[in-house]
Amino acid sequence: MTSHVYPMHTHQAWALLIVDDGMIRYDLHRHEHGALHQAVTVLPPQVAHNGRAATSGGFRKRVVYLDLSQLPASLIGRAVDRPVLCDPLLRRRVSELHRCFAEPGGELEAESRLAFVTERLRLRLGGAAHAPPPPRQGIACQLRDLLDERFRERVTLRHAADALHAHPAHLVRAFSREFGISPHQYVTGRRVEEARRLLLDGAAPGEAAATAGFCDQPHLNRAFKRLLGTTPGRFAAGGAVPA
Repeated sequence: MTSHVYPMHTHQAWALLIVDDGMIRYDLHRHEHGALHQAVTVLPPQVAHNGRAATSGGFRKRVVYLDLSQLPASLIGRAVDRPVLCDPLLRRRVSELHRCFAEPGGELEAESRLAFVTERLRLRLGGAAHAPPPPRQGIACQLRDLLDERFRERVTLRHAADALHAHPAHLVRAFSREFGISPHQYVTGRRVEEARRLLLDGAAPGEAAATAGFCDQPHLNRAFKRLLGTTPGRFAAGGAVPA
Protein backbone atom coordinates (compact mmCIF):
# COMPACT_ATOMS: atom_id res chain seq x y z
CA MET A 1 0.00 0.00 0.00
CA THR A 2 1.55 3.31 -1.06
CA SER A 3 -1.14 5.93 -1.56
CA HIS A 4 -4.31 4.59 0.02
CA VAL A 5 -5.46 6.34 3.20
CA TYR A 6 -7.89 4.47 5.44
CA PRO A 7 -10.60 6.81 6.74
CA MET A 8 -11.89 6.65 10.31
CA HIS A 9 -13.83 3.41 10.77
CA THR A 10 -14.48 0.65 13.29
CA HIS A 11 -14.49 -3.15 13.31
CA GLN A 12 -16.69 -5.53 15.25
CA ALA A 13 -13.69 -7.83 15.65
CA TRP A 14 -10.19 -7.49 17.10
CA ALA A 15 -7.58 -6.76 14.43
CA LEU A 16 -4.01 -8.03 14.96
CA LEU A 17 -1.78 -6.19 12.52
CA ILE A 18 1.84 -6.94 11.65
CA VAL A 19 3.91 -4.87 9.22
CA ASP A 20 6.27 -6.66 6.84
CA ASP A 21 7.63 -3.54 5.11
CA GLY A 22 7.46 0.17 5.88
CA MET A 23 5.53 1.82 8.68
CA ILE A 24 1.92 2.88 9.32
CA ARG A 25 0.63 5.92 11.15
CA TYR A 26 -2.85 5.73 12.61
CA ASP A 27 -5.13 7.48 15.08
CA LEU A 28 -6.90 5.37 17.69
CA HIS A 29 -9.31 6.99 20.12
CA ARG A 30 -7.93 10.46 19.24
CA HIS A 31 -4.27 9.50 19.86
CA GLU A 32 -1.65 8.98 17.13
CA HIS A 33 0.37 5.76 17.03
CA GLY A 34 2.78 3.98 14.72
CA ALA A 35 2.72 0.36 13.55
CA LEU A 36 6.29 -0.94 13.32
CA HIS A 37 7.87 -4.01 11.75
CA GLN A 38 8.94 -5.62 15.03
CA ALA A 39 5.65 -5.08 16.89
CA VAL A 40 2.07 -6.39 16.88
CA THR A 41 -0.58 -3.69 16.68
CA VAL A 42 -3.82 -4.58 18.44
CA LEU A 43 -6.84 -2.62 17.19
CA PRO A 44 -9.80 -3.31 19.49
CA PRO A 45 -13.39 -3.68 18.31
CA GLN A 46 -15.79 -0.74 18.26
CA VAL A 47 -13.00 1.84 18.60
CA ALA A 48 -12.54 4.25 15.66
CA HIS A 49 -9.19 4.30 13.87
CA ASN A 50 -7.68 5.22 10.51
CA GLY A 51 -4.38 4.46 8.75
CA ARG A 52 -1.83 5.84 6.29
CA ALA A 53 1.71 5.17 5.14
CA ALA A 54 4.42 6.78 7.27
CA THR A 55 7.24 5.95 4.84
CA SER A 56 7.73 7.09 1.25
CA GLY A 57 7.72 3.55 -0.10
CA GLY A 58 4.39 2.69 1.52
CA PHE A 59 3.85 -0.43 3.59
CA ARG A 60 2.91 -4.09 3.40
CA LYS A 61 0.83 -5.54 6.21
CA ARG A 62 -1.02 -8.65 7.28
CA VAL A 63 -4.04 -8.74 9.60
CA VAL A 64 -5.78 -11.45 11.63
CA TYR A 65 -9.34 -10.72 12.77
CA LEU A 66 -10.52 -12.31 16.03
CA ASP A 67 -14.11 -12.21 17.22
CA LEU A 68 -15.09 -11.70 20.84
CA SER A 69 -15.22 -15.44 21.50
CA GLN A 70 -11.42 -15.46 21.09
CA LEU A 71 -10.61 -12.29 23.03
CA PRO A 72 -13.16 -10.74 25.41
CA ALA A 73 -14.50 -7.21 25.32
CA SER A 74 -13.21 -6.69 28.86
CA LEU A 75 -9.73 -6.14 27.34
CA ILE A 76 -10.76 -3.31 24.99
CA GLY A 77 -9.76 -0.57 27.41
CA ARG A 78 -6.30 -2.05 27.94
CA ALA A 79 -5.76 -2.31 24.17
CA VAL A 80 -6.81 1.34 23.68
CA ASP A 81 -4.17 2.34 26.24
CA ARG A 82 -1.43 0.12 24.73
CA PRO A 83 -2.21 -0.89 21.13
CA VAL A 84 1.44 -1.51 20.19
CA LEU A 85 2.97 -4.67 21.69
CA CYS A 86 6.73 -4.98 21.15
CA ASP A 87 6.71 -8.74 21.63
CA PRO A 88 8.89 -10.78 19.22
CA LEU A 89 7.30 -14.06 20.32
CA LEU A 90 3.76 -12.81 19.70
CA ARG A 91 4.75 -11.36 16.33
CA ARG A 92 6.31 -14.67 15.26
CA ARG A 93 3.20 -16.55 16.33
CA VAL A 94 0.89 -14.21 14.38
CA SER A 95 3.11 -14.59 11.30
CA GLU A 96 3.07 -18.39 11.63
CA LEU A 97 -0.72 -18.30 11.94
CA HIS A 98 -0.90 -16.45 8.62
CA ARG A 99 1.24 -19.11 6.99
CA CYS A 100 -1.24 -21.78 8.12
CA PHE A 101 -4.14 -19.86 6.60
CA ALA A 102 -2.36 -19.80 3.24
CA GLU A 103 -1.88 -23.60 3.14
CA PRO A 104 -4.94 -25.75 2.35
CA GLY A 105 -5.42 -28.52 4.89
CA GLY A 106 -3.71 -26.60 7.68
CA GLU A 107 -6.86 -25.94 9.70
CA LEU A 108 -5.85 -27.99 12.74
CA GLU A 109 -2.40 -26.39 12.88
CA ALA A 110 -3.99 -22.95 12.49
CA GLU A 111 -6.36 -23.66 15.37
CA SER A 112 -3.46 -24.76 17.53
CA ARG A 113 -1.39 -21.69 16.69
CA LEU A 114 -4.42 -19.45 17.26
CA ALA A 115 -4.68 -20.84 20.80
CA PHE A 116 -1.09 -19.73 21.49
CA VAL A 117 -1.75 -16.29 19.97
CA THR A 118 -4.82 -15.64 22.12
CA GLU A 119 -3.05 -16.98 25.20
CA ARG A 120 -0.18 -14.54 24.66
CA LEU A 121 -2.56 -11.65 24.01
CA ARG A 122 -4.49 -12.32 27.21
CA LEU A 123 -1.21 -12.37 29.09
CA ARG A 124 -0.06 -9.04 27.59
CA LEU A 125 -3.44 -7.28 27.81
CA GLY A 126 -4.89 -8.92 30.89
CA GLY A 127 -4.15 -8.63 34.56
CA ALA A 128 -6.09 -8.72 37.79
CA ALA A 129 -6.18 -4.92 37.94
CA HIS A 130 -8.26 -4.73 34.76
CA ALA A 131 -11.96 -4.96 35.59
CA PRO A 132 -14.72 -5.54 33.02
CA PRO A 133 -16.11 -2.32 31.55
CA PRO A 134 -19.21 -0.83 33.19
CA PRO A 135 -22.59 -1.42 31.56
CA ARG A 136 -23.19 0.72 28.52
CA GLN A 137 -25.19 3.85 29.22
CA GLY A 138 -26.09 7.03 27.43
CA ILE A 139 -27.77 8.00 24.21
CA ALA A 140 -24.66 7.35 22.06
CA CYS A 141 -24.52 3.71 23.12
CA GLN A 142 -28.25 3.34 22.62
CA LEU A 143 -27.85 4.64 19.08
CA ARG A 144 -24.97 2.25 18.41
CA ASP A 145 -27.11 -0.66 19.63
CA LEU A 146 -29.90 0.40 17.27
CA LEU A 147 -27.49 0.74 14.33
CA ASP A 148 -25.96 -2.67 15.09
CA GLU A 149 -29.43 -4.23 14.93
CA ARG A 150 -30.53 -2.46 11.74
CA PHE A 151 -27.44 -1.55 9.70
CA ARG A 152 -28.62 -3.81 6.85
CA GLU A 153 -31.84 -1.78 6.63
CA ARG A 154 -32.42 1.76 5.36
CA VAL A 155 -32.45 3.17 8.87
CA THR A 156 -32.73 6.98 8.91
CA LEU A 157 -31.60 9.47 11.49
CA ARG A 158 -35.21 10.60 11.91
CA HIS A 159 -36.29 7.03 12.64
CA ALA A 160 -33.48 6.67 15.19
CA ALA A 161 -34.41 10.00 16.79
CA ASP A 162 -38.05 8.92 17.11
CA ALA A 163 -37.06 5.54 18.56
CA LEU A 164 -34.69 7.06 21.11
CA HIS A 165 -36.75 10.18 21.82
CA ALA A 166 -33.87 12.54 21.01
CA HIS A 167 -33.22 15.35 18.55
CA PRO A 168 -31.30 14.18 15.43
CA ALA A 169 -28.55 16.77 15.88
CA HIS A 170 -28.08 15.72 19.50
CA LEU A 171 -27.74 12.08 18.39
CA VAL A 172 -25.03 12.92 15.86
CA ARG A 173 -23.08 15.08 18.31
CA ALA A 174 -23.30 12.53 21.13
CA PHE A 175 -22.31 9.60 18.90
CA SER A 176 -19.38 11.43 17.30
CA ARG A 177 -18.12 12.67 20.65
CA GLU A 178 -18.34 9.22 22.25
CA PHE A 179 -16.92 7.10 19.42
CA GLY A 180 -14.88 9.51 17.28
CA ILE A 181 -16.85 8.64 14.16
CA SER A 182 -20.20 9.77 12.75
CA PRO A 183 -23.27 7.47 12.68
CA HIS A 184 -23.21 7.21 8.88
CA GLN A 185 -19.49 6.31 8.89
CA TYR A 186 -20.22 3.63 11.47
CA VAL A 187 -23.04 2.12 9.43
CA THR A 188 -20.91 2.12 6.27
CA GLY A 189 -18.14 0.31 8.14
CA ARG A 190 -20.56 -2.31 9.45
CA ARG A 191 -21.91 -2.88 5.94
CA VAL A 192 -18.43 -3.21 4.43
CA GLU A 193 -17.48 -5.66 7.16
CA GLU A 194 -20.61 -7.70 6.47
CA ALA A 195 -19.95 -7.64 2.72
CA ARG A 196 -16.38 -8.81 3.29
CA ARG A 197 -17.67 -11.75 5.35
CA LEU A 198 -20.18 -12.66 2.63
CA LEU A 199 -17.51 -12.48 -0.08
CA LEU A 200 -15.28 -14.81 1.93
CA ASP A 201 -18.24 -17.20 2.15
CA GLY A 202 -18.48 -17.23 -1.65
CA ALA A 203 -21.21 -14.66 -2.33
CA ALA A 204 -21.03 -12.67 -5.56
CA PRO A 205 -20.37 -8.92 -5.13
CA GLY A 206 -23.92 -8.01 -6.21
CA GLU A 207 -25.44 -10.42 -3.72
CA ALA A 208 -23.11 -9.20 -0.96
CA ALA A 209 -24.08 -5.60 -1.70
CA ALA A 210 -27.81 -6.28 -1.40
CA THR A 211 -27.51 -8.44 1.72
CA ALA A 212 -25.21 -6.02 3.55
CA GLY A 213 -27.54 -3.07 2.99
CA PHE A 214 -25.96 -1.19 0.07
CA CYS A 215 -28.35 0.28 -2.47
CA ASP A 216 -26.47 -1.36 -5.36
CA GLN A 217 -23.11 -2.87 -6.29
CA PRO A 218 -21.46 0.45 -7.31
CA HIS A 219 -22.36 1.77 -3.84
CA LEU A 220 -20.57 -1.24 -2.31
CA ASN A 221 -17.61 -0.79 -4.69
CA ARG A 222 -17.06 2.81 -3.63
CA ALA A 223 -17.30 2.12 0.10
CA PHE A 224 -15.22 -1.07 -0.10
CA LYS A 225 -12.43 0.64 -2.04
CA ARG A 226 -12.42 3.64 0.30
CA LEU A 227 -12.17 1.52 3.46
CA LEU A 228 -10.07 -1.44 2.29
CA GLY A 229 -8.10 -0.10 -0.65
CA THR A 230 -9.31 -2.74 -3.09
CA THR A 231 -12.49 -3.71 -4.93
CA PRO A 232 -14.94 -6.43 -3.85
CA GLY A 233 -14.21 -8.42 -7.00
CA ARG A 234 -10.45 -8.38 -6.47
CA PHE A 235 -10.91 -9.20 -2.79
CA ALA A 236 -13.22 -12.14 -3.58
CA ALA A 237 -10.70 -13.46 -6.13
CA GLY A 238 -7.91 -13.33 -3.58
CA GLY A 239 -5.92 -10.89 -5.68
CA ALA A 240 -3.24 -8.53 -4.40
CA VAL A 241 -4.28 -5.16 -3.06
CA PRO A 242 -3.29 -2.41 -5.51
CA ALA A 243 -1.04 0.43 -4.41
